[in-house]
Amino acid sequence: MTLLVASDLDRTLIYSTAALQLAMADADAPRLLCVEVYKSKPLSYVTETAAGLLDELARSTVFVPTTTRTREQYGRIRLPGPSPEFAICANGGHLLVDGVTDPDWTRQVAARLADECAPLAEVREHLTATANPTWLRKQRVAEDLFAYLVVERTLLPDGWVKELAEWAGPRGWTVSLQGRKIYAVPKPLTKSAAVREVARRTGAQHILAAGDSLLDADLLLAANRGWRPGHGELADSGWSAPHVDVLPEQGVAAGEEILRRFRSFSDDFRRTAAGAIPHQV
Repeated sequence: MTLLVASDLDRTLIYSTAALQLAMADADAPRLLCVEVYKSKPLSYVTETAAGLLDELARSTVFVPTTTRTREQYGRIRLPGPSPEFAICANGGHLLVDGVTDPDWTRQVAARLADECAPLAEVREHLTATANPTWLRKQRVAEDLFAYLVVERTLLPDGWVKELAEWAGPRGWTVSLQGRKIYAVPKPLTKSAAVREVARRTGAQHILAAGDSLLDADLLLAANRGWRPGHGELADSGWSAPHVDVLPEQGVAAGEEILRRFRSFSDDFRRTAAGAIPHQV
């Protein structure tokens, strides 16, 4: 039997300096391993303990990094352990197989977006018309699939994100606020759809998942078992599901705990593969 582990990356497994949340005394802080460099500077980290757990996990399961990052942004990350055979980028828009984009999946995604959503150009035009330069820092398009804004959160008007979501919903788009970024993403563009495709190809009978943002909710709902940290959009909104455990840990400690839960379930899964699937970790 095959176990598939699909996890979001940023603020779930890997953490920038601003997101580490090292609340302990300096002398008690965990040792950190840099897993991403950007413009010749370290950008993202895991704890050394998390690095060891991830290495073990990647060797014993079908581990699938599942991110909203573009392929270029994902390519900067060097996770511990063997390179994953499968990776999901652009919120499910691209499926990488041994680091190469799968063209069949790309065509399937493009067809669904054309049939079910307003075009990206219409959404970009609306964002440009309604965003205020006083709080807008950058406007970007990712992989010609979705758009996002980088904003100054303290200056962002109350209710603007809600109004954008109300405009986007009838047009087949969803809106998510993550840190300083506001994402506008087509509803059919989901991590869960790409994970189901990987499960089909690998014959995985069980899916574990983790994530912290509203864009991860569909991934968690598609899994047999999931975990979310005590920070992020899902925590702020109080989101939960019966099969998703809410962890008290926040910051990089949550990433370590998520990997510990993944490994514990994986160990139980292997021991009981011939019988009942465990429901408690």
